[in-house]
Amino acid sequence: MGLLMQDDFWHKRPMQTRILGRTDLELSAIGLGTWAMGGPASPAAWGEQDDGASVRTIHAAADAGINWIDTAAIYGLGHAEEVIGRALKEMQTPMMVASKCGRVLKPDGNIGGELSRAAIRAECEQSLARLGVEVIDLYQIHWPHPDEKIEEAWAAVAELVREGKVRHAGASNFDIGQMKRCQAVHPLSSVQLPYSLLRRDIEDRLLPYCREQGIGVLAYSPLQKGLLTGKVSPEWVARLSETDHRRRDEMFRAAGLEKNLNLVCELQRCSHAFGLTLDQMAIAWVLHQSGVAAAIVGGRQPVQILQSASAARVALDPDQVERIGATRGPNRRRERVCAVVRAVGMAILGYIVAYYIMIRPVKHLIGRFLNRGGV
Repeated sequence: MGLLMQDDFWHKRPMQTRILGRTDLELSAIGLGTWAMGGPASPAAWGEQDDGASVRTIHAAADAGINWIDTAAIYGLGHAEEVIGRALKEMQTPMMVASKCGRVLKPDGNIGGELSRAAIRAECEQSLARLGVEVIDLYQIHWPHPDEKIEEAWAAVAELVREGKVRHAGASNFDIGQMKRCQAVHPLSSVQLPYSLLRRDIEDRLLPYCREQGIGVLAYSPLQKGLLTGKVSPEWVARLSETDHRRRDEMFRAAGLEKNLNLVCELQRCSHAFGLTLDQMAIAWVLHQSGVAAAIVGGRQPVQILQSASAARVALDPDQVERIGATRGPNRRRERVCAVVRAVGMAILGYIVAYYIMIRPVKHLIGRFLNRGGV
């Protein structure tokens, strides 16, 4: 049975660590995500954030056994990296840092991709300065946009590895074809992919491919941006800051939110049966999936990351993993395929109906008219 995470119990258990892919990086099963620590500067933000709370959260993560942080230059337009740098200076044993590049603020005020060699190298230098480190442990291309620049960007990251400014190279949000293109240029150590009980697209092809290739999968959003904490309701969403991007996320809007909350209720019943909180169960389930090296969990307050860290100590047996997974969240890839099939089916049905209701009778009338004209 799942272990109930009493504070006096799990603090005494060591944090589980895992080797990332074929690298020498030994990561804690949970990494601290810092998107929200960037504050509201970026168009894709989580609202206001107190820097002092962010620093305390980073220290709390380290105290809980989390040994690495995930961030990106675009988070708060560099502000998240500055906050991390401030926290790292106060540590006797600094945490490992994974950062991402390739997303910039465009002149029109929107975020877009920039994967030129010069841009990648410049971003790396800026990230090193903000973080206050000499080397970034894992440097990742954030999104494969624009697609035609992937090889150029990946070659630039490979240069940074050879120069000793980056230890290992990874990707984020890449499909299999894009990963193969990277592998032809330089080894791909890891890939960040969205994975949660509410979003399971990667199970069909991406996870199996990464297992076969020895590519470490870093699962992000295992709590689906808070939906799997049990605190979300339509009223809660309505109170979100105007600068919180979740107000515009389809999973938090109207029909999408209702569908997700219904599934969350089912999952909560399951977590209670196992003596776990919903968020502990959701994170633990992701960590029990073959091929997942670690999960990236965000935190804005120390109490949040301490709760999340406890999930790495949860031991689920195979039957529990299967039972949790049986409460299936949406598979967006399958949903898109089903939507296309439905659309084609409706088009065919519409033609058949139109033929028998309109076209056939008209053809019959025209035939009768022509026959009469010929008499």
